[in-house]
Amino acid sequence: MPDPSPPPVVEVRLQALTPTAGPVEVVGRVISVERREVTRRTDGSRRPLLSGLLTDGTATVRFTWWDPPKDGIERGTVLRAVGAEVREFRSRPELTFSWKTRVGPASPAELPRVDPTELPLRPVAELRPPEEGFRVEVRIARIAPRTVSVGEERRVVHEGIIADRSGAVTLSAWSDFGLQPGEAVRIAGGYVRAFRGRPQLVVDERSIVERIERPDLPDAAAVLAAPPRSIADVEDAGGGAVVAIDGIVVGLAPPSGVVYRCPTCRRAVAGGVCRVHGQVDAVPDLRARIVLDDGTGAATISADRGVTERLWGVTLPEALRRLAAQPDPDRLAEEMLEALLGRRLRVRGPASRDDFGLTVTPESVEPVDVDLAVATDELARRLAGA
Repeated sequence: MPDPSPPPVVEVRLQALTPTAGPVEVVGRVISVERREVTRRTDGSRRPLLSGLLTDGTATVRFTWWDPPKDGIERGTVLRAVGAEVREFRSRPELTFSWKTRVGPASPAELPRVDPTELPLRPVAELRPPEEGFRVEVRIARIAPRTVSVGEERRVVHEGIIADRSGAVTLSAWSDFGLQPGEAVRIAGGYVRAFRGRPQLVVDERSIVERIERPDLPDAAAVLAAPPRSIADVEDAGGGAVVAIDGIVVGLAPPSGVVYRCPTCRRAVAGGVCRVHGQVDAVPDLRARIVLDDGTGAATISADRGVTERLWGVTLPEALRRLAAQPDPDRLAEEMLEALLGRRLRVRGPASRDDFGLTVTPESVEPVDVDLAVATDELARRLAGA
């Protein structure tokens, strides 16, 4: 006679979740949460739910909590859920908390202790979103705090570049680990997301960051001063956290010249309307989307006001005066192109590739003197091999 008793609920780490498992018991910290309502198909009534991300240091998983408490929960809360269901969504496990699930607060001390050595060591060049449950041993090439808006909240994120012998990747730290350029560190409990088409390692208060001795890691200055590569090489690699390219200015992509931005989020606005903040008093800005060609390919250099003013030799106030005297944005862009066309530039910064090609957000742009004799010989060699 079959046993009618339900299967036992087993406590598991998030890293070990599988959609084939029965009801499980998990402990995790809420790192994001959103409350919304869905419409029932049966009677058209509205049903509340919470959705977000839960982590225990070994992995980060999405959860859905049906009919949650009216007061909701706050980001950072540690929860214990007994009888949670595991399902698969886009080839990743997710947790569902239903009326059968007992969910309550837990102590941070109940989170499973993660030994970084339990997690596999990964080279940064192989990190791809949405990977997690690994460790890296890297050199901090650059790190700096930045204040950002997260919903209605202002938070500080420490952004930088980390590298090992395989390559470099950007870092986004939502907790202050006191990181300094030049340090060698072991990072465990982070996860990889896509940011502007490039992998980015994200760490927060659940992550483990330890100083280590790794003299074999590349020097911070060497990471930031990598030698120039061909545009074709960078494009084949899908971009990079920090790249350098040389090329000739062959054109400008729109919009270049005077643009108008939302004073709150700095997004470009059209007709005084920001897609996030609605009708705003837009503020003028200057930008240049420079098309650079090195003979192997082309890249778009998305230059901000400071870089544009320095390369063009025209300030934003002067550009606004010209635009007031002759209100033709196309004419202003033509004047900018006349000043830049044919100049050879060396550009350093993060690069990303999408359906429109390679784009570099410059951290530095410097004119490069052209040796006509060398350039002529190089052109002759290319023509001979064509």
